[in-house]
Amino acid sequence: MEEIKGTEEIIKTYREDVAKLARYIPWLETKSGSDVMSSYRADQSTFSFPVYDGTLMSFVKEAQATKLMNRNYRYTYSRNHIKTAKDELSLIRAANIKDFGALCDILSKYVLGGMTRAQVWREGIENRIFLEVLMKLKELIEFWDKPLA
Repeated sequence: MEEIKGTEEIIKTYREDVAKLARYIPWLETKSGSDVMSSYRADQSTFSFPVYDGTLMSFVKEAQATKLMNRNYRYTYSRNHIKTAKDELSLIRAANIKDFGALCDILSKYVLGGMTRAQVWREGIENRIFLEVLMKLKELIEFWDKPLA
């Protein structure tokens, strides 16, 4: 994501992607604080594999294909001194349109981070990060433009 974009350009660039992901808000509301992962262990195997909720996997796959993803999300974390989920939620709740990139970076941390650490997607659900970010992105788009379909 480029550093500085005007409000109209942000809306134009991200509206469609936010609309796609906003479809998951009702599901995320029902899953907040609950477990979306189980373990599968084959008979007599010493290894277990995480098995994720199908809707979570659809959400992650769709999110990865959006312009909202930023592999350099760590810069936002260091620049804003974000260390915990509480810090993330504080930034999300106080965000305005100028913080759109930071919101995308928080979403990126959880979507992309889950590709290498199985626990990250679970944390995104349990800590309500996915839900809060999507609700804030939707709120900002609708405030500056018109309601999403």
